[in-house]
Amino acid sequence: MPESDKTQKATPHRRKKAREQGQVTRSREFGNVFALVGTAAMLDVMCSNLIPRWAVFYRGLLIAACDGDIGANGPIWFWSAMEVLRWIVPILLVAMVLSVSASLAQGGLNFAPTALAPKFGRLSPGNRLGQMFSFVGLGNLLKSLIPFLAIGLFGFGALRSHWSELAQTSGEDLRTLMMVVGEILRSVLWKATLVLIAWAGVDYLLTWRQSESKLRMSHDEVKREHKENEGNPFTKGQIRRRQRALRKRRPLEAAATATMVVTNPTHFAVALRYEPSMRAPEVVAKGRDLLAHRIKTIAQEHNVPIMENKILARSLYSVVEVGQAIPSDLYQAVAEILVVVFRAQAELREREEMRNRRNASGEVVNPR
Repeated sequence: MPESDKTQKATPHRRKKAREQGQVTRSREFGNVFALVGTAAMLDVMCSNLIPRWAVFYRGLLIAACDGDIGANGPIWFWSAMEVLRWIVPILLVAMVLSVSASLAQGGLNFAPTALAPKFGRLSPGNRLGQMFSFVGLGNLLKSLIPFLAIGLFGFGALRSHWSELAQTSGEDLRTLMMVVGEILRSVLWKATLVLIAWAGVDYLLTWRQSESKLRMSHDEVKREHKENEGNPFTKGQIRRRQRALRKRRPLEAAATATMVVTNPTHFAVALRYEPSMRAPEVVAKGRDLLAHRIKTIAQEHNVPIMENKILARSLYSVVEVGQAIPSDLYQAVAEILVVVFRAQAELREREEMRNRRNASGEVVNPR
């Protein structure tokens, strides 16, 4: 697909998929620069103790040589190894920590197994040579030469400005000459560090723009991805309609478990459920017009008492939502109706029990 057609920004799904494939915006220069900064800082700190440390080391070697301890099993090898490690290990640790931290700060921790899969095309010498002598390879080479040219100019300027001072100290003792050279190197090193930090920022911006251009999508790709992730709009519409129907059906089904239904009697119907363990009666279903008629029909099918109270029905419908308990100001009105319902149910149970006892004793029951 032509790049000119890809005018849309990458969707979150596209970015997630690219991240799973290891495509994270990271500038290699950032890690290298921060490692260099850490190395320069450690050298600057450690060089303040450079001459005394090595003076002690060589004094110990001379004393060991005078005592005759220099040999294959002597302490000289252990001393040398410890002195080298004392200088190398802190520098390497700081450089490694800063390099890893810079990499994590750019793209975070990302584990992409697909990026670890072997790609034998990368091992082809022909492909590597083609990349080296391509316009992209030439651009990367020129891009890496820019900061080094700037550092070279800084070094040349430092030598030019301190040339007379170097000429004067060249005839003096070695300590004075080394101090002057060290100051020149320190100034050049920190200027070079600032140049590399600025260049790392520019390289990150260029890398980010290149990654964003690769992730751009066309209108067709966005529509196709939306269709794959969200589904067909017609199918989604059917699903939403079914969900709405289920949401309406659940309160209607709950009307079958109600204790009573309060109506006005035609436009409103509110189904209430109450048990002795409950703090207050609860609205399990409510409806208006057609839904009210269906609630009353379900209540009749399940022998749920239907009580007419216009004011109470309107109040319950407008104030209480399904699943909520009735407010305290409606306790008395609901309680009066519940007393009537419970009394009628108790009388009905007593009649049923008397009828059952008469049938069990063999008495003839008047069919009227």
